[in-house]
Amino acid sequence: MTRDIPVLAPGELNLITDVPGVLVGQASDEHIKSGTTVITAESPFVASVDVMGGAPGTRETDCLEPHRLVSHVDAIVLCGGSAPGLDAASGVADALRSAGRGYAVGPVRVPIVPSAIIFDLLNGGDSGWTSNPYRDLGVQALHAAAREFQLGTAGAGEGATTANIKGGVGSASLRLPDGRMVGALAVANPNGSAVDQESGRFHAATMEFEREFGGLGTVAHINPAALPRNEKLAAYERLLGGSSAGNGGHELPGGNTTLVVVATDAPLGKAALKRLAVASQDGFARALYPSHTPIDGDIVFALSTSDPTIGHDIPVAEQLLLGHAAALCVARAIARGVYAATPCDRDTLPTWSQRYGEAS
Repeated sequence: MTRDIPVLAPGELNLITDVPGVLVGQASDEHIKSGTTVITAESPFVASVDVMGGAPGTRETDCLEPHRLVSHVDAIVLCGGSAPGLDAASGVADALRSAGRGYAVGPVRVPIVPSAIIFDLLNGGDSGWTSNPYRDLGVQALHAAAREFQLGTAGAGEGATTANIKGGVGSASLRLPDGRMVGALAVANPNGSAVDQESGRFHAATMEFEREFGGLGTVAHINPAALPRNEKLAAYERLLGGSSAGNGGHELPGGNTTLVVVATDAPLGKAALKRLAVASQDGFARALYPSHTPIDGDIVFALSTSDPTIGHDIPVAEQLLLGHAAALCVARAIARGVYAATPCDRDTLPTWSQRYGEAS
């Protein structure tokens, strides 16, 4: 006797916005090589969060824990710029408040905008600004919110890098057998590598659909005794005309973190979304080598666009499938972001296509 195996397939756009109601807006500044990505929806949504990286930079994430009062949020902001980048959420909150969005406290509206940042200050961009540019980038990104958006070098992934090549914004989706959607958006800026550094094949290759990141096949072998070569700091020093002789390209700079948002239209409450965020972290481990390091701020936000008080509780078996699908989407989104990166002036590292494209 054989059991039916659930069949999963990407949605129409293969983006997080295949989840009904979800919108994504992005804004970038090529001069500073940084930007902002805003995930919002047509109405406030339920959300939770899970942080596994050792060096996170966040704002308003405590309110997403299941035992906290806040039930719905208005947007999630992902941004470059390290700690100063958190100001992008202030711009988004101001714009939402002007539009009449936010938690109602009598006549006052208080938008709830959790956010997280990556470190992208050593990527060749101008980090010497004196007036914080991220508030305006947040406003621009919110106003650009739509179903379709650019992958690769865009938004919060404008200046993202991996261990040896550029990173970027990626996204992927899956439709479950019951018609519900799961999608993920990732800003891939890890300390680790998304590819085998010799062949350029993606660690997430076993989860790929329809050559969405090249169809190159799986990595033949990983040497478990050796970390991938990290070239971020050495590449930045070369750009400045300095030397990194002696470190062998293994220096571990602080320029890391992968940020993820997972979305579904399944009616999950905050506790179930917390569990979904935890399950989604598996996608990091499948796509990045290594992942969840002490110098990464790896984080997953999980959101639902459906009211969890409507309808029946979702059985545990269905929640298990949601978590599995979400982890697959996360791994694919990370790979797609790296694969789609494009070259820009003053890059410190090459793109995937520049380093590996001809060989593939």
